[in-house]
Amino acid sequence: MAFTIRDLSVLAYANGFTLWHYKTGIDSPTELAGAGYFNDASDMMAAGDMVMVSGAKGCRILCVAHADAGQVLSAPLG
Repeated sequence: MAFTIRDLSVLAYANGFTLWHYKTGIDSPTELAGAGYFNDASDMMAAGDMVMVSGAKGCRILCVAHADAGQVLSAPLG
């Protein structure tokens, strides 16, 4: 499945940091980590943000390593 913007929500925001939640359908949390999955949200995300991902295939916390000009690179914590 592809990224769906309506499944992305802000849980907390302070001092330029945003904690996001993304509810994935059938995509595994591993598929979401890395380059490209969150590209459509590049204008809202910033490096250092964290994304809590939950879905039918598990949960994971991702760190946004880069978000700029239509590209988001994320990596799993831990």
